[in-house]
Amino acid sequence: MMLVIVSSNYLVQFPINDWLTWGAFTFPMAFLVTDLTNRAVGAQAARRVAWTGFAIAVLVSLALAPWRIAVASGVAFIVGQLLDIVAFNRLRAMSWWKAPLIGSVVASVVDTAIFFFLAFAGSDMDWLMLAAGDLGIKWLMAALLLAPYRAMLPRLQLWVPIH
Repeated sequence: MMLVIVSSNYLVQFPINDWLTWGAFTFPMAFLVTDLTNRAVGAQAARRVAWTGFAIAVLVSLALAPWRIAVASGVAFIVGQLLDIVAFNRLRAMSWWKAPLIGSVVASVVDTAIFFFLAFAGSDMDWLMLAAGDLGIKWLMAALLLAPYRAMLPRLQLWVPIH
């Protein structure tokens, strides 16, 4: 989780074009990690992963990225992750793909809005355009990451601690 957040915080500083940064491609992996943890061992464990990833990544990001990006990322990340966990749990009994897809799509909207506003509002960057492009890629990645999510489902029993 830490690797996903730190690399995303670094890569968001580099636009690909007027509507997209490189961070849009790495950040959706955070939802994959949370959703697999949630499916394997439950919401409480997923929240622990989110809070631990948040704490470590914000500290590392403060050293590697501008403080405004690190703080914006931390706030957006934890709000988005906690929202994803709630949405996933409400939908977990449905078809295997609905909880991770809908949870990620909904949480991405909130995460994107919080991050881009806090990180870039008042700057010279066209952050509304970047936010729109970022959100589109997050939604695309949420759909594409269903393949590794599905592939991991039969292996999730390996994640469950032995009592």
